[in-house]
Amino acid sequence: MTASTPRIAVVTGANRGLGRAAARALAQRGFAVALTYRGDPGEAAGVVEEICDAGGDAIVVRLDLADVASFADFTVSLRHDIDARWGRSAIDVLVNNAGIGLFGRLEDATVDQFDALIGTNLRGTFFLIQALAPHIGDGGRIINVSTSLTRHVSPGTSLYAASKTAVEALSRSLAVELGPRGIRINSIAPGPTATDFNGGAIRDDPDLRSSLAAHTALGRVGEPAEIADAIAALASSELRWMTAERIEVSGGSLL
Repeated sequence: MTASTPRIAVVTGANRGLGRAAARALAQRGFAVALTYRGDPGEAAGVVEEICDAGGDAIVVRLDLADVASFADFTVSLRHDIDARWGRSAIDVLVNNAGIGLFGRLEDATVDQFDALIGTNLRGTFFLIQALAPHIGDGGRIINVSTSLTRHVSPGTSLYAASKTAVEALSRSLAVELGPRGIRINSIAPGPTATDFNGGAIRDDPDLRSSLAAHTALGRVGEPAEIADAIAALASSELRWMTAERIEVSGGSLL
């Protein structure tokens, strides 16, 4: 790519948390970033400002991952904005970070919670890949954000873990379907990380953070930038022979 036609990464749910960190990490490595948000446009605009102030380039497009019916219009809008800003229509990297977390024990789970988790984390991710895959250039990358909870267990996480386990299975299957185009698909499985996920519980609760840290090989919880660095590594050409893999980034959680 020349300076006028940069590599383009799309990061969903990039207005905060891991998505924000991933967008910044990719921008630092020369990607032009199209980031999506669902809620606060000012928050998303702040991430764009951070990236641009650091010498990168970014745009923002709204996306509700639960609203599959909107994906056709979203795709048109995204491609229009990418072309207007960078003179390209193809995407090089798609990071499926957006998702929700709902937690509770078996006896408290509801049908609405089940439908929300599966509808957003699995259904939304699948159909967004379906919508964008034709516009991902040959040799592109798709990175799906999962969780270390697909390997180890914790009370009250069954539905969330199930939705992310399905995303990992989806990643493996689609790696075969899209492999002939040279598109690599992998999953990143973060361990306990100090973000605003789940109300910022790990970030803001010292007792919870200490308890989780005690069960990791490295003796602490992760930072968003550490997960983002792993995402950026998968987006790079250095791991070009890796596809259909689940990469856990958890500091050795609950070994």
